[in-house]
Amino acid sequence: MLDRLQECVRIGEDLGADFVEARYDDLTLRALQRINDIWQDIQVKSRMGFAITAYVDGVSGFSFTPSEERNDLRIAVEKAYKMAKASSRAAKLKLPFDRGSTVKSKKSDTPKVRVHPRNKELDYKIDMVNRSVESAREFGENIRSVRALWGELYGPKMLANSDGSEINWEFLVCDLVTLVTSKTDSGAMVEGAERRGGTFGLEEFEREECAPEKLGELAGSRAKEQLKAKACPAGKFRALIQEDLVGVLAHESFGHLSEADFVVTGGSPLSGKIGKRLGTEHATIIDGGVPDIKKFGGLWLPYDDQGIASSQTTILNKGVLENYLHNRGTAKKFEQRTTANARAVSFVFPPIPRMTNTYFQPGNLDEEEAFDQLGTGIHAIQTSGGQVEGDGSFVFLAIRGYWVEKGEIQYPIREVALSGNILDLLSKVEGGTKDLKIRSGYFGGCGKGGQSPLPVGLGGPQLLISEVRFGGEA
Repeated sequence: MLDRLQECVRIGEDLGADFVEARYDDLTLRALQRINDIWQDIQVKSRMGFAITAYVDGVSGFSFTPSEERNDLRIAVEKAYKMAKASSRAAKLKLPFDRGSTVKSKKSDTPKVRVHPRNKELDYKIDMVNRSVESAREFGENIRSVRALWGELYGPKMLANSDGSEINWEFLVCDLVTLVTSKTDSGAMVEGAERRGGTFGLEEFEREECAPEKLGELAGSRAKEQLKAKACPAGKFRALIQEDLVGVLAHESFGHLSEADFVVTGGSPLSGKIGKRLGTEHATIIDGGVPDIKKFGGLWLPYDDQGIASSQTTILNKGVLENYLHNRGTAKKFEQRTTANARAVSFVFPPIPRMTNTYFQPGNLDEEEAFDQLGTGIHAIQTSGGQVEGDGSFVFLAIRGYWVEKGEIQYPIREVALSGNILDLLSKVEGGTKDLKIRSGYFGGCGKGGQSPLPVGLGGPQLLISEVRFGGEA
């Protein structure tokens, strides 16, 4: 297909485009869902097609087609060029960029796995879901529902552009999720959850700590523990925030504010704040497409959808804002390097600035030291969603937590609602643990500009915060 993509680039340039990007996706999606004893969904879908972006005078035009016929591809290129040409006359914001160096993909860009999901039949995956459900039932109590999901997304992604780049690699993400809902004696519903997702093969679920039975055990036992949990107190408390919830804070409350299409219009509270101190020296936030998957977990993205090779971008460096997350045009506008953050959820969408793996940098505390420094306060764990505003204000509901006194866990608490503003929270970070954990997956993902769900990675260490507002029982 690379020859077809290169032909699209030539057609666009002959028409008069300043720059052309031609992409091809051939992605397979499979999702399974079991609720109690009923299979709700067994889906297999395909995302296969071509996407063309043409640039004229700093303005882009976009078109796509699922057809690989040369005439249909020519029509798609012509549409993209005409859109850009027409829009360039009226556009108030133009983002021209210089051509870059040629990029050629390597065999090593595609992650190596021992058991690829394409090589296992449906029965194998159904069995994994069944095993997690039965284990959750064994370790849970007063269960009202057990929900288990399997998801996989994989396939080749190709790109050619006016830089002469030729990119061909294979995307992969897997996800196994177990959710348990139990009912307390008073009638309240409580939850337990566990998941394992990211860029890896099915051999990951052969490891004891990631086996379907273990995920079910953890989800069931956590829901059981929540049956006796006390309501979270309301007020401001010291807090130790667990890695998953730290990642959500990094992504939802801060990462989106740093996406340069939001910044360039003046809509982000981070606009004009490069070089400004926004947090303590213990607050460093990173975004990058190629983390050490085996060590930390996460999502493997060696290139973005504009053909830029991934690297690590320090957004916030020891509390100081250092970079935004860019596509080619915004990088030129801000005179910063390209950060490989132009992403599209599929070939039917144009790439826009999006996160890859976004996480807080780990600190130097072990867990015991973190609890000792916490003293009296709340250990907040995982998240079941929340709400974020454009100014960085957030409300998140942790799935569970613990009340801690003098560095010792006293009892579990439930419905732990955190609220505040990320810029205020960053000024109260006192430290982090040594371990970095990044999670990703098929389910959930990121939504922006009508493009959802886009797989991303998020995480961090456990963060120690001097003061967080908790809303009490939700």
